[in-house]
Amino acid sequence: MSDANPDPVEAVAEAASVANGEQGAVAEDVGEAESRPEEELSIESLLTDFEKVTAERDDYLRLAQSKQAELENFRKRVMKQQADEIARATGRLVEAMLPVLDAFDYAAAHGEEGLMPMRDQLLNALEKEGLARLESDGAPFDPTVHEAVAHEPADEGDDSGEHVVSETMRAGYTWQGALLRPAMVKVKG
Repeated sequence: MSDANPDPVEAVAEAASVANGEQGAVAEDVGEAESRPEEELSIESLLTDFEKVTAERDDYLRLAQSKQAELENFRKRVMKQQADEIARATGRLVEAMLPVLDAFDYAAAHGEEGLMPMRDQLLNALEKEGLARLESDGAPFDPTVHEAVAHEPADEGDDSGEHVVSETMRAGYTWQGALLRPAMVKVKG
């Protein structure tokens, strides 16, 4: 047979197979649509999803804020610890210098007035940073700031029963308001 005159049976069979193929494709599409869940989401499911995402977002936001607060507290605590350590180290340095001040005081008590300008200069520099000398002579005895190393009886007419510092044997000092070293004193009364 020639190409111009196809066999009618073959042509009908070919047309039927093409038609069946198209019908099969359409049937497959309809079958898939029936077997798949509905693609359009309902408003209720969208709201449920939105609430779920919003709750997750809020949880993450609370967690982030909590961690931020923890970090800020950690920074503050570390800064305070560093400041406290610097204050302690400075206090130890000042405490190590107290024997030098004592030596100046002893030298002045023995008539070495030439050392007084150096003593005053050192004491003034330390006072600017927070050192304070305890003035004890004539003050009531206070065991929190005085260390009694000697005692003398009260005068005959004094019946007050109050103990008074009669002499300071070694000066006491405070550093930034805290007792650095108690004064060594002689108590009367």
